[in-house]
Amino acid sequence: MNVWFAASEAAPLVKTGGLADVVGALPKSLLKRGVDVTVVLPKYGEIPASYTEDAVTLETFHVSLGWRSQYCGLQEITVDGVRFLLIDNEYYFNRGSLYGYGDEAERFAFYCFAFMEALGRSERLPDIIHCHDWQTGLIPFLLRTRYAYNPALHRIRTVFTIHNLMYQGVFSQDLLKDLLSAGDDLFGEEGLEFYGAGSCMKAALRYADKLTTVSPTYALEIQTGEYGERLDGVLRQRSEDLRGIVNGIDTDIYDPMNDSHLKVPYRNSLAKKRQNKTVLQEELGLSLDENVPLIGIVSRLVGQKGFDLIGEALPGLMEESLQIAVLGAGDPGFEAMLRDAVQRYPGRIAVWFGFNEGLARRIYAASDMFLMPSRFEPCGLSQLISLRYRTVPIVRETGGLRDTVEAYNEITGEGDGFSFGPASAHDLLYTVRRALSFYGNPEAWKQIVLNGAKKDCGWDASSKQYHLLYRELATG
Repeated sequence: MNVWFAASEAAPLVKTGGLADVVGALPKSLLKRGVDVTVVLPKYGEIPASYTEDAVTLETFHVSLGWRSQYCGLQEITVDGVRFLLIDNEYYFNRGSLYGYGDEAERFAFYCFAFMEALGRSERLPDIIHCHDWQTGLIPFLLRTRYAYNPALHRIRTVFTIHNLMYQGVFSQDLLKDLLSAGDDLFGEEGLEFYGAGSCMKAALRYADKLTTVSPTYALEIQTGEYGERLDGVLRQRSEDLRGIVNGIDTDIYDPMNDSHLKVPYRNSLAKKRQNKTVLQEELGLSLDENVPLIGIVSRLVGQKGFDLIGEALPGLMEESLQIAVLGAGDPGFEAMLRDAVQRYPGRIAVWFGFNEGLARRIYAASDMFLMPSRFEPCGLSQLISLRYRTVPIVRETGGLRDTVEAYNEITGEGDGFSFGPASAHDLLYTVRRALSFYGNPEAWKQIVLNGAKKDCGWDASSKQYHLLYRELATG
């Protein structure tokens, strides 16, 4: 089985979010199942030279993009046993960051065309192309339209994974027609047309052979008007080809016993875990007390993540004996809310704006609870990382949070976290207070933590499902 991944980022080379973690970890798990995986990635300037200094240039060629003819270099490296092909074009990819430019449509249309050209030049064609998010959404479309003339490509099947339906790659039809050299016939209701514009996400939803999301619950949610981001009709039409496969995490990387970012390694010892709490309290300027419950948050500061609920609940939370440590960046309004909270509650709330991998690990390790009150969450990795670090998640019951966190049942003793349904500050506050009541019972709390320790947060089960999906497509 030969599979090519198409993605805009992949750990450890370059990362802005959970997409990179998935594209970095899933191929390694598939390799253990005998799947030959190649990850095709833009060669960003942000990729550390230590990964690219030994890159081998396989070919150079030009890519036609509308009226443009752009240089492309195809380079090969191997990282952690996984083969990477890097699409080299400094104009498009050697910039200060991965995303956020005015020519995003052109940059990733170039990537998709370059991917197809690299495919045609490969000595061994893949059985499956696995595309991730809107930046790669044009690949299934190009395979079945612009490159349909090549009979060697006809047997290739495509899988498209939706990591977050909110981000769809929507651009004007005139721009996409120019970049794709396409006419009106490809922009009807059954094509790329999206409320007068064109959607790269919709291109994949229409043309990929199979669709996946990153949790079973999210696969159901996006077929409704509430979560479907105006694509729910298309997704309902393709419901037979849509399935949810929950993400995992790389348990070798996320391991509190072997994490270089932590001062005190631990496995199941809550005493050693609490030593990391006092280290973090000192680092962030929180009051030093290993017994006070610490709630951690590592997140983008955006409405999707429920920060409006946190803001409403904050006065009630501060009536309790607890501390909060936040790492993230995003909406200026939420950042201002958190700055104000730090001033009003000195020594009890600490916020670090931006992202810092080492600090994120220390928050996971030091916290007793991890708060994720998301309004929607395709999968989420933070709750899985928190379980790995013996930190109890408090989540809203949506998407992958519902699929991966089992609410604690004090009668049966089962469950590894706490959850609430309605997206309300009242329910958030009630659930945190409930968690605090069990934190005050050392035996009950130890049981909750040990329940979470038994959960398999790795990729083995999920990669098995992807492998079965690939085989189903390749043999069908």
